[in-house]
Amino acid sequence: MAVADEARGAGGMRPETEESDAPLRTGLTTGVCATAAAIAAARLGLGAEAQDPVPVTLPRGEAVSLPLNDARAVTDGGEAGVIKDAGDDPDATHGARVWTRVAATTEPGVAFQAGAGVGTVTRPGLPVTPGEPAINPVPRQMITEHLQALAQELGHPGGFAVTVGVDGGERIAARTMNPRLGIEGGLSILGTTGIVRPFSCSAYLASIHQAIDVARSNGLGQVACCTGGTSEAAARRRFGLDDMALIEMGDLFGGALKYLRQHPLPAVAVMAGFGKLSKFARGHLDTHSRKSAIDLAALAAEAADLGAGDSLEGRITAANTSLEALAVCQEAGVPLAERICARAWAQADRLLPAGTQLDVCAVDRQGLVVGTASGATEARQ
Repeated sequence: MAVADEARGAGGMRPETEESDAPLRTGLTTGVCATAAAIAAARLGLGAEAQDPVPVTLPRGEAVSLPLNDARAVTDGGEAGVIKDAGDDPDATHGARVWTRVAATTEPGVAFQAGAGVGTVTRPGLPVTPGEPAINPVPRQMITEHLQALAQELGHPGGFAVTVGVDGGERIAARTMNPRLGIEGGLSILGTTGIVRPFSCSAYLASIHQAIDVARSNGLGQVACCTGGTSEAAARRRFGLDDMALIEMGDLFGGALKYLRQHPLPAVAVMAGFGKLSKFARGHLDTHSRKSAIDLAALAAEAADLGAGDSLEGRITAANTSLEALAVCQEAGVPLAERICARAWAQADRLLPAGTQLDVCAVDRQGLVVGTASGATEARQ
């Protein structure tokens, strides 16, 4: 299932706090929240008291306890809500109320439904089949195992009907990759380990991989790996791609391209801001500022190789940003963007399988393509 809602904080980042040497707090996924709410709701529905906090065993065996926001008996069962705490991760779902309504059934097993704020899968390529509620397999397993244990404890011979919802989920989902992946009507209920680790790239990598899987499963022959919204808009214009073909890789060039080596497509475009592309061109597979920096001296050396004189080199080295350095070269007629695209193309060529049609485009802040490189990859090892 798409992990976008717990991997991306676009529009959902909490205000910065004062710097501290204290370790960053981990959080718990929407899947764990839904599990805790399901346990409390089921207990109420079976005539028992809801524990608060609710003990939950995570997929790897860790024991956690989650406080309830609310819990009540309803006509055919129980309903409970838990407030999602993502720790110190800038998670779009942090602070959202995840709720579960549970009704006991005579038939064994657990049936899942999407409540308000939880989406429905509409396209192939995700772990849940189209038409099913967007509740990831691991949360389904967690809820099922906890409810089965509860049924045995309380002597319930049947199963459960479980509805999971998120208050405001449809609005939050608009800030995630879910609509692009074919998850309509709300968020995904997620989690593989149950733990949200602050600023970890693992969840974001998973969202990139699943976006590629969706594109392949729906028969697309080309995707564009983009660093942000500006480069995505440029990819739409240049290649006529729709949203399903746009892979938001952010800084993770290596993570996207290595996955495409293992799950190839006929054509791949790399659309990136000039600064990030210049980092990738020098071999940085993660271009986040924490991992790599703009190398103005290297840009000046490239410009010199293209015929720039000492004065122009000095202006490039003294520039405040890579785009300022690019503007200096554009004024002087030095094709620095084309050179950087060629260097980046060679880096991507090493990561993709032979015969992939590879286009690399550098984009400025206005979304204009300022440099390109194109050709079929040789996949040099």
